[in-house]
Amino acid sequence: MMKHLLKTGLALLLMFGLTQTMSAQKFGYINSSMILAELPEVKGAEATLEALQQQLQKKGQSMLEKLQADYAVVQQKVERGELSPKQQETEGARLKAAEEEIGKFEQNMMAQLENKRNELLKPIYDKVNQAIKDVAKENGFQFIFDQGVLLFAEESQNVAPLVKSKLGI
Repeated sequence: MMKHLLKTGLALLLMFGLTQTMSAQKFGYINSSMILAELPEVKGAEATLEALQQQLQKKGQSMLEKLQADYAVVQQKVERGELSPKQQETEGARLKAAEEEIGKFEQNMMAQLENKRNELLKPIYDKVNQAIKDVAKENGFQFIFDQGVLLFAEESQNVAPLVKSKLGI
């Protein structure tokens, strides 16, 4: 009987301890996209990226227009019979090389934009992540989730105002 009472008491203590541990955990959530949209640094980075993209697109457009003009000139010469078959072959190879150069430029442009995006945004993301970690530590949160993946959350657990305050926005 005493063993049974002791086991029951121990089980109750263990359950009480687990309940206390589980209820002591503090969860919060945040809408990181909204916070990023409000940061002036993000707006500046987006403007810089837009300007770079326009500059690169303008250069690509110029290359394409030159290729189209060269192609039209060669086509006119062929129609007028001014080019021998050997010259047509040479001009065709030259135009194909120019076309491949434009393709490489487009690939390079995409890589250049992605690298610049990472260069500009990584420090901002790091800053926001650090602010979230600081808020979690300062306010006793064990977990902070992004709102985009939550199915339900109590508004009282929204830590966005704390993170915004930490970021100065």
